[in-house]
Amino acid sequence: MDKKVFGIVLAGGEGKRLMPLTADRAKPAVPFGGSYRLIDFALSNLINSDLRQIVVLTQYKSHSLDRHVSQVWRMSNMLGAYVASVPAQQRRGKHWFHGSADAIFQSLNLITDEKPDIVVVVGADHVYRMDFRDMIEAHIASGARATVAGIRQPIELAPQFGVIEVGEGGRIDAFREKPTDPKPLADSPDEVLASMGNYVFDADALVEAVTRDSETDSKHDMGGDIVPWFVDRGEAHVYDLSDNDVPGATDRDKYYWRDVGTLESYFDANMDLISPLPIFNLYNRDWPIFEQRVNIPPAKFTRDVHGRQSSVIDSIVDAGAVIAGASIVHSVVSSWVRVASGASVQDSILFDQVVVGEGAMVRRAIIDKEVRIPPGVHIGVNHDADRARGFFVSESGIVVVPKGMEITA
Repeated sequence: MDKKVFGIVLAGGEGKRLMPLTADRAKPAVPFGGSYRLIDFALSNLINSDLRQIVVLTQYKSHSLDRHVSQVWRMSNMLGAYVASVPAQQRRGKHWFHGSADAIFQSLNLITDEKPDIVVVVGADHVYRMDFRDMIEAHIASGARATVAGIRQPIELAPQFGVIEVGEGGRIDAFREKPTDPKPLADSPDEVLASMGNYVFDADALVEAVTRDSETDSKHDMGGDIVPWFVDRGEAHVYDLSDNDVPGATDRDKYYWRDVGTLESYFDANMDLISPLPIFNLYNRDWPIFEQRVNIPPAKFTRDVHGRQSSVIDSIVDAGAVIAGASIVHSVVSSWVRVASGASVQDSILFDQVVVGEGAMVRRAIIDKEVRIPPGVHIGVNHDADRARGFFVSESGIVVVPKGMEITA
């Protein structure tokens, strides 16, 4: 490509539906898969796609997210490469971002400074792999001013997404938010094209669109307001993810994409990682999901003082974890976790520095950072008892213990 491309990651969302995991952090900073934060997937896709100037627009409880970006995503500036966290700066008045489009409008100085030809705008809280080079090339070839990435979804799920109705030559005829009467794809009557929340724009067109939107009484949303503006002008095209070719992808995980906006979807996406033939393969060395670990020892599995062996089945165990005579089944265990003798963890996610005491039991739960579970305590076995202890229990029965919570025996 002879075009200059600039990347914008929208990472200011509050993530209310992921509470209490987002009580102390922005949604894109929520840990995932033992080693990662949610934002690492968007940034890895952009970096693997050869984008080298990327900004992350942050707002809500952004400290841990800003720190993560600054510590992990350090690029060599020899060729002007950077990933920079940019908090809300109130450049357009004494107010915070009023939506994703307003976040870009209030940050137009970033585009003005870089003077790109193309701007790629992505969300920060989806789990997927995508080569944006293919999408950018398709955008340029189409002559569109805006291109929306779409993924095929069962038609019955249409009320959960922004749905793209496709016309001749890939032109978007309509963009409808959560329709109850969706129009199926012409080549697949049981599917619709759902928006992935990833966009490619001609830079000048994006500047015009968000500037005009700032003068209206809209919700200032990229999907709800900006994309329809381009659609109405006949300037929006769609890019079907099924046309994307990611190096190293398998038939099983080639078109994997998850919007982890709820506790259930977040939990299920973590569980997708640990099947024997994973639905999403973290071990694709041709398209890595980047993270950085420094001075952390390997995970260790030992017998306890009574000679009882540790058992770890269908699980991810991150560096620094120590499992001593305990049982881990179908679970994600993050760094520096300690699981003591006789303890049992099943169908669960343990964040960094969790300690599970002797004989404790954890079932279908998410245990946030720095929680110490006393010996013999059961979590996820009796939901009435879980609620009595102050734990959160989702509608589907996932128990969440908030960060640093003190649990009594």
